[in-house]
Amino acid sequence: MKTEDIKAFVAVVQRQSVSHAADVLHITQPAITRRIQNLEQALGVDLLDRNTKPPRPTPMGRRVFEQCRAVLRELEALKKLAASDAAPAGDLRLGITQVIGDYVLVDALKQLSERFPDVQARLSTNWSTKLIAAVAAGELDAATVLMPNTYAFPEHLAVDNLLALEMVPVGRRSDFDAETRYSLRDLHKRGWILNPEGCGFRSRLQRALASQGLDMQVNLDTFGTELQLGLVAQGIGIGLAPRSLLAASRHHEQLVALQLTDFKLDVNLWLVRLAGLGNLLPPVNQFGAAIAAGFGPAIHARTAFSLAV
Repeated sequence: MKTEDIKAFVAVVQRQSVSHAADVLHITQPAITRRIQNLEQALGVDLLDRNTKPPRPTPMGRRVFEQCRAVLRELEALKKLAASDAAPAGDLRLGITQVIGDYVLVDALKQLSERFPDVQARLSTNWSTKLIAAVAAGELDAATVLMPNTYAFPEHLAVDNLLALEMVPVGRRSDFDAETRYSLRDLHKRGWILNPEGCGFRSRLQRALASQGLDMQVNLDTFGTELQLGLVAQGIGIGLAPRSLLAASRHHEQLVALQLTDFKLDVNLWLVRLAGLGNLLPPVNQFGAAIAAGFGPAIHARTAFSLAV
């Protein structure tokens, strides 16, 4: 049984395509097919149902797939452990959640490059839950995510709690009294500017509204916290953003953080990583520290913006 055969099978299941798997592994489609056949012969079972288009794993194939992913993770960890005394170098697969990338990613990558010039960062952005799943599957080395303090991470991952954040509703300053305490019922008819479906914060807001018999009126859904805050500043709707990021927005003078009596959304910024990263652990820690630091001095530098509390 060869590692190359295992990689070919895992790639086909993950990509749901023989041709896409061949592209990822930089080999031909016939080579992919031969490697999977080799693995099937070694195990004595059919791993793919070839009557479906694209081929899907059989029930046994699904079980073998999960075990193969675990094998590849362990092999990667072994390689990194053997190289732990060497200077950090090579590809570093990092993830960052959609919400915070606008403000902290550029500086974090610059610091990473300056301190570890031989490390090449490969970035992915996605929802926090998908990034955690990607790290757990060995598809990413580490990711910074926003999740509640009570979230149960996969046991085989290493997790660092970087800092606590408060997500707050944000309105156009001219539309709201900064000293007033509002309820969800006061706000819901104005409509919301939110991340698209799949965002955990959007889901929690929707559940809070539904518990009061209120529909969630979404005026616009789009990615990008800074874009959302710009639309809020134009009076198009109410946004939802980390309180500590508001001062960094170029629209900060037109924005106000709203205090609600019946909705509170506290989250934590986490660094989630594979165990046994070897010599890639220092750059991973550097990346996490830089992301966390982005919520500090760079944001507090704008002292002219006063948030409503």
